[in-house]
Amino acid sequence: MAITAADVNKLRQQTGAGMMDCKKALEETNGDFEAAIDYLRKKGAKVAANRQDRDAKEGVVLAKTSSDHKHGIVISVNCETDFVAKNSDFIAFAEQVAKIALEKKPADVDALKALPYDNNINIGDKFMEQVGKIGEKIDIGFYQVINAEFIVPYIHPGNRLAVAVGFNKTVSADVAKNIAMQAAAMAPVAIDKDDVDSKTLERELDIAREQIRAEGKPEDMVEKIAQGKLNKFYKDSTLLNQEYFIDNKVTVRQFLQSVEKDLTVKAFKRYSLA
Repeated sequence: MAITAADVNKLRQQTGAGMMDCKKALEETNGDFEAAIDYLRKKGAKVAANRQDRDAKEGVVLAKTSSDHKHGIVISVNCETDFVAKNSDFIAFAEQVAKIALEKKPADVDALKALPYDNNINIGDKFMEQVGKIGEKIDIGFYQVINAEFIVPYIHPGNRLAVAVGFNKTVSADVAKNIAMQAAAMAPVAIDKDDVDSKTLERELDIAREQIRAEGKPEDMVEKIAQGKLNKFYKDSTLLNQEYFIDNKVTVRQFLQSVEKDLTVKAFKRYSLA
């Protein structure tokens, strides 16, 4: 297929890789963006880590929890421009949508949009009303629920990144906030090693194998070295195994156990705008 300049620019914005590298990656993968990103990683090109966050444009990302801290949500109400995202009326609208989602506990975006916004209109129609008022595309870019024994929300200043972390028991405000900030800053893909999905594991192994072969290592050593790289992936990308950002001599798991022996994280949701 023909690779356009717009395609190359889109991949460049998503990955941070060079223009010619992006063009070559798209040509080699017949325009498949996900495959092109893997191609760049295998070739050792600089690739932004959080590709999934790159789909969103502008908006407001919020995390909220119920008064008993057992139920929470993370939601992104999206718009086209930073100007609208910072508008107080738009922020208030996003806050109201989040409040309804927290109270009514809808299972997904479609169920949320079907809920009443007020006595006259449902949330889906209210979004359409806002589109007409603002003149930009307005929609829900992300919505997930979280349930645990004790949940803490964290919204990074600027409303572009939010996290909700669920613990197995009540914890102090300082401990809860620090772990939420850890999840916000370090962007883990899972809580622990066993929580990483098989597709992600195979993808990381496949990329590691190609990198190792490109370095000229013997074929009989490839799998062993790849497994070693996977262990580093676990350390970098799973919350409990990451270095604790306040004290890098301990992992998050070790820090939590120092607070209380059986204290751990049972769930987390994180979302960030690009």
